Amino acid sequence: MESSFHYLLMANQARFQKKFFSLLADTPLTQGQPKVLDYLREHDGAAQKEIAAACQIEPASLTSILNGMEQKGLIQRRMQNGDRRSFHIFMTPEGRRLSEIIRERFLWLEERTLRGISLQERQQFLATFEKIFENLNHEEGSL
Repeated sequence: MESSFHYLLMANQARFQKKFFSLLADTPLTQGQPKVLDYLREHDGAAQKEIAAACQIEPASLTSILNGMEQKGLIQRRMQNGDRRSFHIFMTPEGRRLSEIIRERFLWLEERTLRGISLQERQQFLATFEKIFENLNHEEGSL
């Protein structure tokens, strides 16, 4: 196995996502929908552009994801204050139920993924990973 940063990052993300979606096989969720519901769990009523930015999803892709979620009865789009230019997204009771399942399964998989790693090592890893995220966000404007 190659041990370069980019390879390990891509390989770990692909494996984590594959394992996570296998844990969601008993749900109607498809690509992109779990992270939107996970975000809405703490930000119910968020504007579409907020969701796109927070979930790292292109606005056009998010529209497609939200259409599927709306058809499944997981979310509702509503105008706020009569503003027809932007919709806010609210979870339905079914969306909220699935968001709790997502949370539980994310936590279970995270614990399994980080087993054998001490609390101190986890904290240091997350701090470093946040710095990497900040660096990539900073570089976005200059690429």
